[in-house]
Amino acid sequence: MDKLIFAAFLLDLVLGDPRRSTHPVVIMGKLISFLEGFIRRFFQTSSSLKFGGIVLWLITVGLSYFLTFFVIKLAYGINIWMGHVVSVWLLYTTLAVRNLSDEAMGIFYELKNGNIEKARVRLSGIVGRDTRELQQDEVCRATVETVAENTVDGIVSPLFYAFIGGPPLAMAFKAASTLDSMVGYKNERYLHFGWFSAKMDDFLNYIPARLCGVFMLMAAAVMGLDIRRGFVTAMKDSRKHESPNGGIPESITAGVMGIRLGGINYYFGEPHIRAYLGEKLREIVPEDIKTVVVLSVISSAIALMLGELLLLFF
Repeated sequence: MDKLIFAAFLLDLVLGDPRRSTHPVVIMGKLISFLEGFIRRFFQTSSSLKFGGIVLWLITVGLSYFLTFFVIKLAYGINIWMGHVVSVWLLYTTLAVRNLSDEAMGIFYELKNGNIEKARVRLSGIVGRDTRELQQDEVCRATVETVAENTVDGIVSPLFYAFIGGPPLAMAFKAASTLDSMVGYKNERYLHFGWFSAKMDDFLNYIPARLCGVFMLMAAAVMGLDIRRGFVTAMKDSRKHESPNGGIPESITAGVMGIRLGGINYYFGEPHIRAYLGEKLREIVPEDIKTVVVLSVISSAIALMLGELLLLFF
């Protein structure tokens, strides 16, 4: 399995995220939308909606796991090479190393070319906050925060579950993550229906987020960044974040780079204050996007290499 995970990681670096209707995440999204509409017909009170949300999570994650398991088993039944190819492709679709980097660097190049409007549009594709009125420093902050946080759930967590349980468990995690991104909101529509998906996302990312913090400090050392300040910032500020996991990569990123993250974000025109992470030793600039992308890629590579090494001994 270790060689298959390595191959999937390399494939992601080379090809990036396939944007096709057959992509497992696209299929998951359609399944979630269908199930939500179906389940809401039978569960309408706040308490029953919570139960309906549990049903939604169990069906979506369970189907993702078992369908992946049986598809791979069927492929290996044809021949071993078919099994390897299918396993690598499915693992590859759970990773977002190249996609996260490309999206962030696309924003960086728009800013460097003075195209703030295009940068805002590209940013809107990877964040949930309002972007139409953001100035350059806020576009940079949003991009840095997104890359740091998504290094966990977009890369390190899928790798973590792939090493533990292969493609089926990695795909099950991806389903849980997709559920959180679609229904895990604390608004009127999803406060009750999406609470279980949000809680499970926090639970599933808990260990990977802390491992990612270690990997980021190791990557920062490779890059010559301030790992001491990164560690101190994480100890001091990570718990201020609204997410029990997101605060770790974001605070470490802020610390090693000497910038301050957090502040006021707008969602559907409404201001939401996010606690500050790190000290504002300097203004945030577009080059910080490049730095966080390199930090993310090196952290991901470290996660891959350490996972491979552990499989040699266990």
